[in-house]
Amino acid sequence: MKRFLLSALAAALACAASQAARAQTGAAGGSSPVVNRSGSPADVERIIRTFTQKETEARRALNEYAFQRDAVIQTIAWGGQISGEYHRVSRFVFDDSGNRFEKILKFPVPTMSEIQITAEDLEDLGGVQSFALESSKMHEYNFSYVGKEKIDELDTYVFDVTPKILSDKARLAALKKSKKPERYFQGRVWVDDHDLQIVKARGKGVPEFEQRFPTFETYREQIDGKYWFPTYTYADDELTFKSGQSVHLRMRIRFTEFERLRGRLRVIEEGDELKDKSDPDKPKPPAQKPKP
Repeated sequence: MKRFLLSALAAALACAASQAARAQTGAAGGSSPVVNRSGSPADVERIIRTFTQKETEARRALNEYAFQRDAVIQTIAWGGQISGEYHRVSRFVFDDSGNRFEKILKFPVPTMSEIQITAEDLEDLGGVQSFALESSKMHEYNFSYVGKEKIDELDTYVFDVTPKILSDKARLAALKKSKKPERYFQGRVWVDDHDLQIVKARGKGVPEFEQRFPTFETYREQIDGKYWFPTYTYADDELTFKSGQSVHLRMRIRFTEFERLRGRLRVIEEGDELKDKSDPDKPKPPAQKPKP
């Protein structure tokens, strides 16, 4: 975006091309997405296949949860003081099709003047597309094993992730001309060596073109003892645009109050009536003729 902020979280959560196109790309390339380094596990490709598959499962599972998002984006002046702020607190739920619905709980008037938050930024801040490395997108990336690292009490595998499109000039040119350019994640991920799920990510959205994205860190927590959902994202970066304008940006996003939805969610227009309050899917009995 030209002087428009695109959320760092969204940067990580970019959609790739359609699954069919991705499959064709992978088949045509015929090369493994794994760059093996000395010391990498013998089953490194299995590890990558497993954690990308679990990304797919976690994303589907998120549709069964409601949660709260507290997003704060600030611009920082030379002296370190806050020169502008965007703060939005919302509650999110999903319907059976995975569509997200937002209820705004707190939204003071934004005071940012150096950059502008767009409708696309708000969509990305929702955290719906937090799983950029799903199995269907595996062939869009190169994975390079870095080593093992301990995070708190977790032993993790560390991988560098690079989108293949960055080395494809033809696809980059086509992407630049598109009305809604797709974004990809470039950076590093930490994968729990027991559950084989991503527990931390650090990187940014690419390609940037005229846009600038901050480098962010996203941490995850295990919810209900099974899924590692993103719960905290932080960025503190200097964005320098081609015009020479430089903006110091700071961002903090928290996801809390995860609650698994036990029933089905239906969205109806105002004035519509449910067919039967006790059972929404149960049809009404046929109307009886009035007695003489």
